[in-house]
Amino acid sequence: MRKALVILLSLFCIATVNAKAADVSAPQQVAGVAGAAVMHKAVPRVAKTVGKEKKEINVKAIIFGHILDSYRWEITKIRGKEISLYLPVILYSKTSGWHVFSSRKLFVNEDGTENESGGYDGFYPAGESSAHQGKLLEKMPDGTNVKPADFSVTKVSLGLMINSAILIVLILCTTKFYRKHQDGTGVPGKFASFMEMFVMAIEDSVIKPCVGANYKKYSPYLLTAFFFILVNNLMALIPIFPGGANVTGNIAITFFLAICTFLAVNIFGTKHYWKDILWPDVPLWLKCPIPLMPVIELFGIFTKPIALMIRLFANMLSGHMAMLVLTCLIFIGCSIGALMGSTMTVISVAFNLFMNALELLVAFIQAYVFTLLSAVFIGMAQEGKELKREVK
Repeated sequence: MRKALVILLSLFCIATVNAKAADVSAPQQVAGVAGAAVMHKAVPRVAKTVGKEKKEINVKAIIFGHILDSYRWEITKIRGKEISLYLPVILYSKTSGWHVFSSRKLFVNEDGTENESGGYDGFYPAGESSAHQGKLLEKMPDGTNVKPADFSVTKVSLGLMINSAILIVLILCTTKFYRKHQDGTGVPGKFASFMEMFVMAIEDSVIKPCVGANYKKYSPYLLTAFFFILVNNLMALIPIFPGGANVTGNIAITFFLAICTFLAVNIFGTKHYWKDILWPDVPLWLKCPIPLMPVIELFGIFTKPIALMIRLFANMLSGHMAMLVLTCLIFIGCSIGALMGSTMTVISVAFNLFMNALELLVAFIQAYVFTLLSAVFIGMAQEGKELKREVK
């Protein structure tokens, strides 16, 4: 069993290395189409000489091309030909109205040649130094660049849709048995029992003790958040399509999750919760005439969701960057020499094997920690209701 597990992890690691290596010839991946020309000039490359030919590898483009969003999804490379999924670009300009076209036009000209500028129909990618890096800007007649309203389907948004669909299927398959056996009879299948184990573990060990007597009201949200984060984390580790999109490594996704927890805490917070914030039980001089403690407590309302957002985003992003850096060591070593290349390949594969196993653990831990902290924050806001029930 152990040998089979080691072999499986080794194959998974090698597949990951190959998938990342397939991106090395596409510097325009960095932030989608953004800054392709800038990266081509500004980023130093690791060069490998084979005879008279010189193959250049843009290490920075490999890393940022994977972790940043893009208007296309590069799937694989077959005999030197890239297989990519070009996504729809949907833009709205205040001056020229709606623009809908395939992102292929940003990468390939009509004659089949490479689109070096990365622009189409008056829209051009923002440069590396721009605040809108990775997005398209509209070039106005006076020479200024304006960001249009962007409703495009990007790699992250498509990955989010796929992962959400997978989560819905998993939940529906699990609840199918329980809908048919609401009287409690029958024995669930292996998959339903496996999912039930996860659900009961999170509810009994996290939600019940942290939220308190009103846990049933918040269990649907907390369980959904746990499985949503877990599915997205695991799908990001799969190196082949439809996996590989680092959804939870995008701060917009973690921001939305943190907002959901923020609303659940503060909208359903009790009078006791708001009393502790606006008029805490501290000496009078700390809250009047200068409301020192109330200001600190109000500040804490916003720091909690920010901590949730940054923790999940940073942990998932750093893990992917570490694996990509280890993969790039192979090409850096090969550029120095055959001996160094062989040595770095062995080291890179070994460390990538360890990092992939570690990321499997981190995928679960981050989903667990986000759910745990959200349950704690919600439970703190429900403290007054528990006190009232104890008095009765």
